[in-house]
Amino acid sequence: MLDAHPETAYFWGRAVGDGEVTAESVTVRTNDEIAAERLAAVAGADSVNHRSTEREYAHDTSITRSEDTYTVRIHGPVGDRAAAAFGLPLEEAPGGYRLDALAEYDRQLLRGLLEGCGTVCFKSSSGTVGISFVADDRKLLERIAGLLDSADVDAPYGEISETSSGGHWFGLDDEAAPDVGAWLYRDCAETGLFAPTRRRKLRRSIEEADAY
Repeated sequence: MLDAHPETAYFWGRAVGDGEVTAESVTVRTNDEIAAERLAAVAGADSVNHRSTEREYAHDTSITRSEDTYTVRIHGPVGDRAAAAFGLPLEEAPGGYRLDALAEYDRQLLRGLLEGCGTVCFKSSSGTVGISFVADDRKLLERIAGLLDSADVDAPYGEISETSSGGHWFGLDDEAAPDVGAWLYRDCAETGLFAPTRRRKLRRSIEEADAY
């Protein structure tokens, strides 16, 4: 799990984006069942935990929607070792995000990060695609920005700003988002290292923008 190859780059991108590293385990969360199964296969996890939660719509509490969460957990010292190797946050200790060891596979790493802590949407007001990254830790966003700077695609982005909830975020320039999205998901079907629901949302957003 600490050797650099496309599978581990994607896995640790997901773990950093929406996961937890402790001295005894590594946990990764996703709302895509197929992605969860692939992550479990990469990590050698025995099973995937599935939880479905009913949430009320804000504008009409009589209507609920179901949200699925799939959790992949691997036990053992890999979390402690990964924190040391990649500079990941370990329990209460902050992370330095030394992801250079995985940078050879920056496309898979960034894809995992986008699916873990990113958003994709179609902006109906401007007819453009929006891609952004959101995280509590500003250092993580600074590292993601550095990966985009060195990526083999033109990926200009805005300043890192605070969110209303106290976290941080930054977005790609709207004009660059379709090309960056296409680059991130290029040839991913051959490896299965992606969340199908997220790729479909990106494709629909790009189609809507093209038809705007």
